Amino acid sequence: MIEFYLNGQPEKLDRADPNMSILDWLRTKKRLSGTKEGCASGDCGACTVLLGSPADDAGAHYTAINSCISLIGSLHGKHLITVDALSADNAHPVQRAMVECSGSQCGFCTPGFIMSMVGLHQQVVGTEGNASEHQLMEALAGNLCRCTGYRPILEAGRRTLVDAVQHWDGAALFEPAPAQTFSDTRARAASLEDDEGKRFDAPVELSELRRLLAANPAARLVAGSTDLALEITQQLKTLPQLISVEQIAELHALNSDEQNLTIGSAATYSEFGPTLCADWPAFAGMLERLGSLQVRNRGTLGGNIGNASPIGDMPPPLIALGAQIQLDGADGERWLALEDFFVDYKKTLLAPGEFIRAVQVPRPQDNERLFIYKISKRLDDDISAVLGAFWLQFDGDTVSDCRLAFGGMAGIPKRATGAEAALRGARFDETAVAAAQAALAADFSPLSDVRASASYRTTVAGNLLLRALHEFRAGAAGTSALTVTDYA
Repeated sequence: MIEFYLNGQPEKLDRADPNMSILDWLRTKKRLSGTKEGCASGDCGACTVLLGSPADDAGAHYTAINSCISLIGSLHGKHLITVDALSADNAHPVQRAMVECSGSQCGFCTPGFIMSMVGLHQQVVGTEGNASEHQLMEALAGNLCRCTGYRPILEAGRRTLVDAVQHWDGAALFEPAPAQTFSDTRARAASLEDDEGKRFDAPVELSELRRLLAANPAARLVAGSTDLALEITQQLKTLPQLISVEQIAELHALNSDEQNLTIGSAATYSEFGPTLCADWPAFAGMLERLGSLQVRNRGTLGGNIGNASPIGDMPPPLIALGAQIQLDGADGERWLALEDFFVDYKKTLLAPGEFIRAVQVPRPQDNERLFIYKISKRLDDDISAVLGAFWLQFDGDTVSDCRLAFGGMAGIPKRATGAEAALRGARFDETAVAAAQAALAADFSPLSDVRASASYRTTVAGNLLLRALHEFRAGAAGTSALTVTDYA
């Protein structure tokens, strides 16, 4: 059984299909039709809802998520708020502004836009200042309006969030229960099983996770389900056994010492991103383009790595930094270099019964620079065609050491060892970059697919090295020599 709150009211679920998405449960079981299905893949944001989790400062912390790719088991110990809870009699400031600014056209996407802005409103209300224009754009980057009505939607957001955060006297909706009630519920393991035997288990202890995996080696691990759920919604698969890692506190931990930052595998991008970016600012721009805010609020570091996609965004920069990965299971723990974890397309060294426990990222030392560049067809909420990540250590203008890693150039995220050899020991200039670019042809034989041709990938990969040179010359605190269009 799982226990949670829905729009301020307690709910309990048992004998339910663990493959069911929150969106399907809302629409078919609760008859709450305000939340819409637009894509069933986490791209359009029409299904956006708010999910509240216990906060350190009492109460709950609310984030916007895509309900179409979030499974019902993830509701345990949380508070789900949908657009249906925002009544016409006591309209939220965002709702009123959307009406006054004519922000709704066909209306299908409107609930998602409203919930994204209500989530930002909840984030900034009660603080000293207002939301920034950048925060508004980031909050809405995962919401698509097919009527092209962005101007009035943005005006509604500016009126209620940027110009002044307007008070709403219905804020009690966000406080359905004392913080202790949330914490007590989440401290209990949860499970779901339907009449066909499909099962979902959410342990709270590492020992229980090890036991469940040992007993069910074919079970699928689920954290944020931002990729796993696509097997259900897009490929129409049935996943008979799911084991969630979301409730295990150790897997959300962030630990730092002088040498390393260690990130728990179940930490979401929104959780670990600020800490990682404080060490390595090059991650900031890439993380902001990794999916949408809704995806970053659910997606996890361990999931991105364990998925073993050759176009996953996190492995290349982590490999460039020389990160280590910790694997855990009934037979004990082991560490290995992240670059050795990937052995072939969608194949890793993860043994049956093992799970990813943590990733250890070296902290920056003197004379080091990290460059990360993501190439995709659109800026927001898109999958990489090529991602280049370059760690370089300098002695003046000479490259004393380097690691160059790419995604999208092979069946696995992979280092460009030939290009590294061309740069190592050379003065970092156009001549060295040209030699490294030439070496890329021997390092990779990329495929052509719907995202890019092989020749495009090879050319772009080389040009990214040249871009790193321009950025190096601008200095660590300087601006890039290239202009990048902001939110399109």
